[in-house]
Amino acid sequence: MKLFYKPGACSLASHITLREAGKEVSLLSVDLMKKRLENGDDFFAINPKGQVPALLLDDSTLITEGVAIMQYVADNAPESQLLAPVGALPRYKTLEWLNFIATELHKGFTPLFRPDTPEEYKPSVRALLEKKLQYVNDTLSHQAWISGAHFTVADAYLFTVLRWARAVKLNLAELTHIDDYMARVAARPAVAAAMAAEGIA
Repeated sequence: MKLFYKPGACSLASHITLREAGKEVSLLSVDLMKKRLENGDDFFAINPKGQVPALLLDDSTLITEGVAIMQYVADNAPESQLLAPVGALPRYKTLEWLNFIATELHKGFTPLFRPDTPEEYKPSVRALLEKKLQYVNDTLSHQAWISGAHFTVADAYLFTVLRWARAVKLNLAELTHIDDYMARVAARPAVAAAMAAEGIA
């Protein structure tokens, strides 16, 4: 398999999931500004959406969208317990968190990364994200992992998105449970290996 990624971007969640699942994967870095691979190839020719992550399977099937990639990988490595089986309630609690992370957190950061976002709008964006992160912090006050007893694909995604919070200078001073959580996730061998492979600290 081949994972098309940008270091530290949302594709890190798929990368972590692949490593947690014990899957062999080749990494191909994408310049998202130029939509080019390291060798100069046109990324649009691989993924017409022009976004990462994209996972190219051995049979040449392409899967895009991180949430879909993570579910596919987890379902093909049930022993990893990254996602509970179909019909089991814990699966849907994990999917609930995946959707929250994708729609409320991940997309919430987007205006802070866009150069054309008006400066006067950014404080409102930060305040809304900080309120949502308080909910995450409160949840982590009584459980080690975001959707329950096990590390799941939701943790791979949450960890990835939470890494952006300091980059955009959110106020996390009171969110101590998030700090502890980030340390727990970073200590996992698969997470450390994914970050090292992407050259990020």
